[in-house]
Amino acid sequence: MAEREPVEAEYVPTHRDIDADPRFDSKLATKFINCLMLDGKKSVATRVFYDALDLIEKRLKEDPYHVFAVAMENAKPHIEVRSKRVGGATYQVPTPVNPKRRQALGIRWILEAVRGKKGRATSNSLADELIAAYKREGAAMTKRENVHRMAEANKAFSHFA
Repeated sequence: MAEREPVEAEYVPTHRDIDADPRFDSKLATKFINCLMLDGKKSVATRVFYDALDLIEKRLKEDPYHVFAVAMENAKPHIEVRSKRVGGATYQVPTPVNPKRRQALGIRWILEAVRGKKGRATSNSLADELIAAYKREGAAMTKRENVHRMAEANKAFSHFA
């Protein structure tokens, strides 16, 4: 496989800063774990996340954090459409996405795809989805492509922004 340049995942701070996770010393990983968490069960979410990264390491024989970071970058949208009312008509106006929202959407879409796959361990589904996003495939990437396609289709209304 071709050698890839190292990607440092971009963590966008929210209004409250969070501690970096102990294994990778990454705030992005902590944010992802927090979003993965259900009913306040952080230890369960942490175990699921690390199990998924262990599976990624076994399958791809690559640094699992690098795969996670690239998958997150790939899943983030650069542009989206927003509804804008002009006169009596509502237009879908393409607008750039700010970094905090880009990160939130990327995480949300990956987790939506994982939670949509029933009947399997969450760590397996998460590993599959992260590998798919790393390769620019999968449900999260499909969602991102649809958002970009909508923005491209409505480029004519960008002057309303």
